[in-house]
Amino acid sequence: MNILVTGGAGFIGSHVVDAYLDQGYRVSVLDDLSHGKREHLPSQVPLYVVDMCRPEVEDVFAQVRPDVLNHHAAQIDVRKSVADPVDDARVNILGSLNLFQLCVKFGVHKVIFASTGGAIYGEQDSFPATEDHPKRPISPYGVAKLSVETYLHFFRVVHDLSSVCLRYANVYGPRQDPLGEAGVVAIFSRRFLQNEGPIINGDGTQTRDYVYVEDVAQANLLALKQETSDIFNIGTGTETDVNTICNMLWKLTGADTEPTHGPACPGEQLRSVIDAAKAERSLGWRSKISLEEGLRRTVHFFRNLHEKS
Repeated sequence: MNILVTGGAGFIGSHVVDAYLDQGYRVSVLDDLSHGKREHLPSQVPLYVVDMCRPEVEDVFAQVRPDVLNHHAAQIDVRKSVADPVDDARVNILGSLNLFQLCVKFGVHKVIFASTGGAIYGEQDSFPATEDHPKRPISPYGVAKLSVETYLHFFRVVHDLSSVCLRYANVYGPRQDPLGEAGVVAIFSRRFLQNEGPIINGDGTQTRDYVYVEDVAQANLLALKQETSDIFNIGTGTETDVNTICNMLWKLTGADTEPTHGPACPGEQLRSVIDAAKAERSLGWRSKISLEEGLRRTVHFFRNLHEKS
């Protein structure tokens, strides 16, 4: 099987590439390197440095001739999407449509799309949220992800393009960029290791569903064998508040500095957690790495980076 991974040099995408390579699949990567890094990829993996919105992407499809498109490339900054929803839509919606049109043209069999759990559901009515929970995104980023899911339904009905949408919880782990639009695990790890106390937004009681990146990569591997188009939550079903995450990382890093509290972020969700029972029933997937183990591995990664710098 020949797989093209967009955003494959990025945080999650590079772990997906590793999972595919481990199973012997042929993998190529499309990434404009605006966030991804070449060093995240094994040297033998072909990397095409192209913006997915550009017409030159057609040349990549012509060379690679993928059987499967794994689509992780995106504008991922929620705050940027609020500040500039037009640009967010240009990248996340129009860029995706450019790829899907090429999938039809070049006979791609399946699309695996990296969607979002919390940003699609918005403020939840029930906890954890299942896939049929009302969709009330409160950011253009969430709106775009939901729009792409809907476009994939169109491509399935009209063009018989199969798709699997994976709605991620809060993904964390090695290779996450602590300087960009990262989650608190990467940001706090870096600051503790530099003996800079992290700043907790608000009172720190806001909760998220933290899922380890290698577990997410395994979901992308299992999605290859999903025969029908569908949508799956990929999370742990467990809520953890920011204060707890901060205290766990404080102990793991052995930092001397203490965290402080800053003002709350306007519009930030208070609780977010998703139910992945459907993924376990249909894909045979469930999260295996505990939060304690995942944080330990993540701190080890960032500690090595810190010592090398």
